[in-house]
Amino acid sequence: MKVSINHSKRLWEVAEDDITFMEEDADDLLLPHNDALVISLNVLDFKIKRFLLDPRSLANIIQWRVLEQAKLTRSIILATKLLSGFNLASVTTRGEILLPTKAGVMKTTLFEVVDGDTGYNIIMGRPWLHEMRVVPSTNHQLLKFPIPKGIKQIRGDQPAAREMNAISVSHSKAKEHATY
Repeated sequence: MKVSINHSKRLWEVAEDDITFMEEDADDLLLPHNDALVISLNVLDFKIKRFLLDPRSLANIIQWRVLEQAKLTRSIILATKLLSGFNLASVTTRGEILLPTKAGVMKTTLFEVVDGDTGYNIIMGRPWLHEMRVVPSTNHQLLKFPIPKGIKQIRGDQPAAREMNAISVSHSKAKEHATY
């Protein structure tokens, strides 16, 4: 199987790039798998783990506890929004914050700040994915995107994705056995 995505050279001063996923890109994976694409990325000067790449999300989301640990809660811009998930459950944001993210190139990224634990520290949605021109492949546990010097690749953290799935399954089983 070969998947190719072509990008024009309108934004970069490099020749037209092909973003291609080959079978070899999946060589080191634990197979079979049905894992989410979870990565680590630098935000400010911190390497943050458990980033979920979610092309369905209309927002980039960061957990309040991450900002507390980084002592950045005073940098939050007060702006409440109502975010709804696929099951129509909603959460009200505590504000938003602009943070530099580094993935091959430095970009200032707008995050919606939420309180409550999704397990993931950050969820990168379509705003970041589109701005970076990311092409993710959950099958290959890899994301690729153009940078001025070519194509950057970031490998997914499959053990972290499996750990998050195990936590999610154990929480749902605990709810099934709870008595009310």
